[in-house]
Amino acid sequence: MNDRVQLVLASGSPRRLALLNQAGIEPDLLMPADVDETPERGELARRLALRLALQKGELVAARAKEANIPAIVLAADTVVAVGRRILPKPELQDEAEACLRLLSGRAHRVFTGICVVSAKGRTRTRLVETRLRFKRLSHEDIAAYLACGEWRGKAGGYAIQGIAGSFVVKLSGSYTGVVGLPLAETVALLAGEGYPVRAGWVERAA
Repeated sequence: MNDRVQLVLASGSPRRLALLNQAGIEPDLLMPADVDETPERGELARRLALRLALQKGELVAARAKEANIPAIVLAADTVVAVGRRILPKPELQDEAEACLRLLSGRAHRVFTGICVVSAKGRTRTRLVETRLRFKRLSHEDIAAYLACGEWRGKAGGYAIQGIAGSFVVKLSGSYTGVVGLPLAETVALLAGEGYPVRAGWVERAA
């Protein structure tokens, strides 16, 4: 058993890992959490994002405990909504096209829930909301974006850090939250649990 408390990222997302690295944080372990992301009947996007982040965090914290790994677990989930309608994370082109047509020329919201489970099992959560508006997408815009494939598995059928960044005409809130992990809030939660978030900054400067 390793007595040093390790940081475990409850995700296999390269985007979330890259964001943590951007903040000078390197997780010790990646443990993707496989949970059912189907919204409950009447569930709103903000509640779904928090619920899924909490489920992922608690699931991976239980795994770490079973493996005798003292760990701080970080989990997150991102949900895109137009009004009360929750958009999927499409794997099929038809689903992605429906998302893009719905988002075209309209405002929408992105909710990212964050969960940190301490080594003692204490759970803390945050919800970050970002408001965006897309330009009106032409048939050519949609067809070309579908062909590029970066939409696959992304909440709302787009990746703001990629080509779809050129669709955004207005953003109010957290850009990194839309990518998948709001950094300011994440760093604050980790620091609150005693994780040395600034250690990586010193190493980067050395």
